[in-house]
Amino acid sequence: MKLPKKQRQEKLRQTIEEMPFITDEALANQFYVSIQTIRLDRMELAIPELRERIKSVATDQWNETVKALPIDEVIGEVIDLELDERAISILDIGLEHVFSRNNIARGHHLFAQANSLAVAVINDQLALTIKADIRFTRQVKQGERVVAKANVVSSSTDNRRTKVEVNSYVDNEIVFSGVFDMYRSNEQKGEGRNEASD
Repeated sequence: MKLPKKQRQEKLRQTIEEMPFITDEALANQFYVSIQTIRLDRMELAIPELRERIKSVATDQWNETVKALPIDEVIGEVIDLELDERAISILDIGLEHVFSRNNIARGHHLFAQANSLAVAVINDQLALTIKADIRFTRQVKQGERVVAKANVVSSSTDNRRTKVEVNSYVDNEIVFSGVFDMYRSNEQKGEGRNEASD
């Protein structure tokens, strides 16, 4: 059911506050209006477009920098980062990521997003993937947004290995999972991390 403009704009503002990474297309579907109407509503409410919101949230939430690779080499957009703890990135699946005959994302893009996030979360100038145990749990299609979440699960100072678990989701449904064994050049600083030997 369509809402009156004033009511729709109020609900729109609340929705974006709760879910800053929601797309205009998803909002249009939610409010039963065109994408153009959503864009006009956002302009009237002075709510920036998605890419600007992502940058704003990322700047507010984390001020650490990726050490193991340049930030622009991370596949997807990093929106949260706590070195040696956790990281989150998002990847919008576009035409360049899919097979032309069926619009299904090529698996190597999902792997690259997860693997580069596992590298990015390491607090070291050098982080290399030694081994990866991965699983694809459902197909991802063009137009979907993949949210990858990396968590450091264990680290060993003896052999300079860190284990990173990455799960990728589309609308809270898991589409990819992987455990990455990472080699780092220095011993992990920081306390409270589980010591585990592989």
